[in-house]
Amino acid sequence: MAFEVSYNLENEQQFWDELDDIVSTRCQEHEIIDNSLRAYLNVTTSYKTEYLQTDYNVAKCVYRLLHGHLFKEHQEYVRRQIVYCLLQEDDNPTLHMVAAFLLYDGRNDENDTIFEMMQAEGVFPRLVDLIRTPSVQEDTRLHQMLLELMYESSRIQRLSWEDLMSVDDDFILFLLEIIEGVSDDADDPYHYPVIRVLLVLNEQYLVASTSQYTNGHSGITNRVIKAIATHGTTYKTFGCNLILLLNRETETSLQLLILKALYLLFGSTTTAEYFYTNDLYVLVDVILRNLIDLPSDSPAANALRHTYLRVLHPILANSQISKPPHYKREEILRLLHLLITSGTHFAPVDETTCRLVKRCTDVQWLQPSASDSNTLPIVNGRTVSILSPTTKGPGHSIGNGQKELARRTLGMSVNEGGESSTSVLEVATHTEKPGVQTPSRGKEMTQ
Repeated sequence: MAFEVSYNLENEQQFWDELDDIVSTRCQEHEIIDNSLRAYLNVTTSYKTEYLQTDYNVAKCVYRLLHGHLFKEHQEYVRRQIVYCLLQEDDNPTLHMVAAFLLYDGRNDENDTIFEMMQAEGVFPRLVDLIRTPSVQEDTRLHQMLLELMYESSRIQRLSWEDLMSVDDDFILFLLEIIEGVSDDADDPYHYPVIRVLLVLNEQYLVASTSQYTNGHSGITNRVIKAIATHGTTYKTFGCNLILLLNRETETSLQLLILKALYLLFGSTTTAEYFYTNDLYVLVDVILRNLIDLPSDSPAANALRHTYLRVLHPILANSQISKPPHYKREEILRLLHLLITSGTHFAPVDETTCRLVKRCTDVQWLQPSASDSNTLPIVNGRTVSILSPTTKGPGHSIGNGQKELARRTLGMSVNEGGESSTSVLEVATHTEKPGVQTPSRGKEMTQ
């Protein structure tokens, strides 16, 4: 069946019947496979406006191919031809169907075969070019599909140095502009894919900052943090939406992406006060609630708890909350106390949690005061203090380790070692498979 065949389908049922005939093709020759794939793209793009007006029908169309004999018998070849098509085609309807195939195939494949193939063939720079192409931007559904494909294919594998170099400052500002300009509603379907691309790029930069590339390249600039540092007052909506998403998200991997962005933002002096103060209060409430909600006897919960605590420290030390009136000081102290006294006889609190709690309580404004006897927990008739006996004077400022982290996030040279680099490495290496849900005390109680 040649690509040039013209179709005259009179109704939607004929369209799906024709599609079924194409994906059921049985053959061994590459030429016939190519013709069948061309026919598939021809019929889907020719009738896209009539029968593929919704994302559901596009997905239905893709899954017809994924479940058909043509794909099942020649998976590697079909995948490679589709990848080549993405690299070479400029027609929007064709790009839409090709991107949809790659996205749904990737989500459906536990082995991430198609995403690894895309990486090997250098698809990422092509996605960057397509996403910033004006004609693609005008097709909102295609643009969103490409953003989702970039996110899904980038969060399961490390990008190469060449991939990261294809992202410049203008591309990051372009994405921030979309978030700022579409609407103020975080439920806007256009917001979510753009935010997730920025989050996954930030993680890629964070991972890259912890080690040199084998080909000798190093010192990659984290362009996401740089954009916020230089244009943060213009692009506030991104920060607001991070807090809203963290408040709602139940998938552990996405929570971690958000936390890693927050860690870098609050760890740098140039971005520590990026968030509005009222939004910052909401963020503290969300972190306190999520820390309380994590069960104490789950390894997965412990790992996530550690990340929350690592993020909480720079918030307490560097953000507006470090200045009077010190939002929820007593509540924070009570929670930190609870975290190191909530173990059981059989499962004591782990050393990492104790270390991270102490780091938080070493923050100057959380040091003991005369009024703490009325606010801290009482055990056996006396006040329980979990604070370090060593206090810092009122002139205490952000230390050298945090200044080094600020330089790191902007892509400058970094000296290995020290508390700052250790913390960055701990945060960067904490990952979770997509789809895994965050452990919750509340969920356990309802089961």
